[in-house]
Amino acid sequence: MRKPFARKARIVAGALAAALSLTSLTACGGSSGSGDSKSLEMWTFKQSHVSALRAAAKEFKKETGISVAIEAYTPDDAYTTKVQSAAKTGDLPDLLEVHSDGEDRVLGAAGVVSDISSDFTGAWAARIQEAVHDSGLVTDPRYKNSLNNEAKDHGVKKGARYSVPLTVGTFGIVYGNKKVLADAGITKAPANWQEFLGALKATKAKDPKNGGLSLGLKVPATGLTWVLQPLAFAQLGQQKYEKLWGKDQSADFGSADGVKVLSMYDQLTPYWMPGSQTLTIDQADQAFAQGKSAFDVGGTFTLAYLKQNGMNPDDVLAFGLPAPADGAVPDRALGPLALTGVSVTSTSKQPGNAKKWMEFLSQQDVAARFAKNATDLPATELGADSATVLGPTLSALVDSFKGTPDTTYDPSRGDEFRPIGYEQDDAGAILADLSPLNQQSVQQTAQKLRKLDQSYWKAAGQ
Repeated sequence: MRKPFARKARIVAGALAAALSLTSLTACGGSSGSGDSKSLEMWTFKQSHVSALRAAAKEFKKETGISVAIEAYTPDDAYTTKVQSAAKTGDLPDLLEVHSDGEDRVLGAAGVVSDISSDFTGAWAARIQEAVHDSGLVTDPRYKNSLNNEAKDHGVKKGARYSVPLTVGTFGIVYGNKKVLADAGITKAPANWQEFLGALKATKAKDPKNGGLSLGLKVPATGLTWVLQPLAFAQLGQQKYEKLWGKDQSADFGSADGVKVLSMYDQLTPYWMPGSQTLTIDQADQAFAQGKSAFDVGGTFTLAYLKQNGMNPDDVLAFGLPAPADGAVPDRALGPLALTGVSVTSTSKQPGNAKKWMEFLSQQDVAARFAKNATDLPATELGADSATVLGPTLSALVDSFKGTPDTTYDPSRGDEFRPIGYEQDDAGAILADLSPLNQQSVQQTAQKLRKLDQSYWKAAGQ
């Protein structure tokens, strides 16, 4: 998957692969706390999940008599180091929360986590959202990719499942400060791109200093993947959208369609928060939480971070990036991705109890309470009553997923239509020169993106 969030996961997975290749990691020792047959241990890298997991653990103990100790190690680098060290010494916990579709397979290939494919069946499997059902599974395409000796997950077993999805999310979610918006006369989410631009104009007019839009553009790909791509999909439809990266110059970024979507993206230029190009993703979110912008672009996972930085989720208006009213897909949805999963370590002396805990987390009522406590979206399908359970802001995030296959922008697609070797940060850097930096025109940007893509096609010999 080609997106900034996955880049960090790939770095983590790469670090794990390098370290874990130094030692043979089969079931070589007992897990922490394994002396008590009714006690499990689970590690996570998500501090925002700790209280929610501990609350679920209390329910689990009441129901089963099995206790689960939850420990967090942050940031990601610290978590990676902790897992590396524990894997070498045989001191792993019973369960690990992992980055989905990358880190889980690396750990599986290294023998750190177990294959649970034979257990993930029946009612348990049926509760997981269809869109992410195969997350954690070594499908045929994933297995074929792993056969390359340089692959980080080289050694995985075809058909194995090394994790079960815990949380899902997507990119291209816009957050608005309800109070700031109300002061500018805005009381509901913009229905389309044109209304969104109007809302930006209104908040900027009301507060020229703090009325704009924040996004962590120091990570070049964010503007491309979180704004331009879902916007282009909505404007052009799936086929024409994919052709923007093709070899046919009558349909690529230098074409009339490419210029059209770049011109639409350029409409944001007057509204970026000053210094957006210097902000990391976290810094942009913090700026929004501090009242330095009226709107913030992120993902579903951003809401928990805003809460950590002092914002009440009820004070936030959340909605998927609006689609153009006159576009090919005016009702465009945003496809969900598996973000984190749970794995059973190969050294656990209680794999049966560990799987019971995983299955417990997937139960609809448990998953709903986890979602509210963690301010995150569960992989479990919550059903028609999700709005009542989750509240308005989290429900708005769920609503961004609602669409048909034809109207849903899937951020996980990319390898199918882009040239081998394509780097989104290179394209994102070109886009940043257009907006927010205003150093290149739309036409110049279109030609640079065309040249970049053609160079990838040529290098790949495709």
